[in-house]
Amino acid sequence: MSEQVAAVTIREVAAAAGVSIGTASKALNGRGKLREETRARVAAVAEELGFRPNTMAQGLLAGRTYTVGLVSCDSFGRFSIPVMLGAEDALGAGQISVFMCDTRDDPIRERHYVQRLLARRVEGIIVTGRRTEPRPSIGTSLPVPVVYAMTRSTDDSDFSVIPDDLGGGALVARHLLATGRSRIGHVTGPPRFEAARRRAEGMTSALAQAGLRSAGEALFGEWSEEWGRQGADILLRAHPEVDAIFCGSDQIARGVCETLRERGRRVPDDVALVGFDNWEPMALGCRPPLTTVDMNLGEIGRVAAEHLLGAISGAPRPSGVLTVPSSLVLRESSRGNPR
Repeated sequence: MSEQVAAVTIREVAAAAGVSIGTASKALNGRGKLREETRARVAAVAEELGFRPNTMAQGLLAGRTYTVGLVSCDSFGRFSIPVMLGAEDALGAGQISVFMCDTRDDPIRERHYVQRLLARRVEGIIVTGRRTEPRPSIGTSLPVPVVYAMTRSTDDSDFSVIPDDLGGGALVARHLLATGRSRIGHVTGPPRFEAARRRAEGMTSALAQAGLRSAGEALFGEWSEEWGRQGADILLRAHPEVDAIFCGSDQIARGVCETLRERGRRVPDDVALVGFDNWEPMALGCRPPLTTVDMNLGEIGRVAAEHLLGAISGAPRPSGVLTVPSSLVLRESSRGNPR
């Protein structure tokens, strides 16, 4: 059985260095007017004894708590968890902990959590969600900096980090054109979602730059496999010549793939298929595995956290909207057209 070794205290360091506890503390924290030889002696003794300062205690003495709050309306966690993990990667380097609060899309609950976080003296707040639509600011007169990630504040003085849905749609179109496809249809989510509209716009714009048009108008529906099945049926009846389908989400793509299979259309030999989100349970569960757009949610969280850390450290609070580029994850469903 291993024996637990007690941590070395500042009192022991002071005694070994022949100085007071206050002098030892000042020497190790770089404060006060001390002779350099005193600082050097205390530092050498601390190193020899294996002294490790209590970061939280130091923070409290300096008026810091080393905590931030993360306020989310994404109770399912599909989008907020990857954002949070990316944020923690950036915050962890500064030894900052995260309090996560789920508002369940309730404004009253959100205000309550913001007040609770401020009462806990968090040093900053990250607001995230499952939609990029502009949402009301949680307040511009708060005593701590706030950043928005995977959602956007309606207040231009706030700082928001969002994915590049427009660029993602264009990325898909250019990929499909490069694989030899030219009759490309689009099945996507509800038109009330900005993400659905901008993904469709990105695809249409990229095709126009190549002198082409999509196979019919974009088919807007729901973010579901069932709509994917229905949308594919509508598209194939109206445009049986289609040789590629871009789907606004991986769930939709799974449904589209089922209808293609039922119609005897092989993926990707007859019809290439691309989704959006890189939701691995969906993308890897598709047969064949699905090429899809990754919004880089972890990077969105990391960028948001880094800007928050800067503001906490005294840098000017950022404002405006920062867009993080999406990337294409290539899998079997869209390999080159063999014909």
